[in-house]
Amino acid sequence: MPRTAPTARQRRLGTELRKMREHAGMNVAQAAQHLGVDRTRISNTEAGRFGVSEERVRTLAAIYSCGDRTYVDALVDMAVERVQGWWEAYQGKLSAGALDLAELEHHAVSMRLVTTMHVPGLLQTEDYAKAVFATAVPEPTAVLLRRRLSHRLRRRDVLDRDDPPPCTFIIHEAALRVAFGGSKVARGQLEHILEASERDNVTVRVIPFSAGGFPNAGSSAFYATGPVPQLDTLQLDSSGGVEFLDSETHLANYRAVLDRVEAMSLAPKATRDLIHAVAQRL
Repeated sequence: MPRTAPTARQRRLGTELRKMREHAGMNVAQAAQHLGVDRTRISNTEAGRFGVSEERVRTLAAIYSCGDRTYVDALVDMAVERVQGWWEAYQGKLSAGALDLAELEHHAVSMRLVTTMHVPGLLQTEDYAKAVFATAVPEPTAVLLRRRLSHRLRRRDVLDRDDPPPCTFIIHEAALRVAFGGSKVARGQLEHILEASERDNVTVRVIPFSAGGFPNAGSSAFYATGPVPQLDTLQLDSSGGVEFLDSETHLANYRAVLDRVEAMSLAPKATRDLIHAVAQRL
């Protein structure tokens, strides 16, 4: 049976199979003929509406003459992995984008984020997150607020697992000074960032006001590294919700953006000194 709503990860696997076919110079009809299936089977697989087995992925790779074994192995892992993630408990209760983001974080080999007006979600305290969610328009109901809050806090578990991904959080000084929830909540949030920065897998860097303008200053960006470079993913926040991008151009451009922004930010020790100073003034 076709999936009614494939996840972002399922769609991504289909997209990679389509890219592989196109790089081989084959159209859908030719691929279907080689595989001995109806062309709609290829289309549905590439759209993520149909699942695909390990054998089918390797067969398609052979048909398309893809010699990158590491890449093919990574696609096989995506096909056969059946993670029943905690985020599935929120199906029908939160947006699909929220669930896809949690799944992306779960599978990321490493993460790099830049934010301008909010502390990154993975570093937010409960009180801070609650204050941020409360500013939404329209104002969320009590039930929706609890769901968003529990989902946000559960996402932080990725930093606590036995093999946590290396994470670099680049935060603009403005986000440190916007006191969501008041001075007490803001101070607690800054103290939490300082505690998190002591983790071996966490690096926190601040872009100070003195750095001036910087690339992509108007929005946040989350770059998740995949098991191979072809499977990296960029996540942006938009007015319509969560947006996932994976084109080579987008990935290359945002790697450059993040490199430039990180180079403009303070070193970890200077970052902690600035956070301490801001917290003391609250």
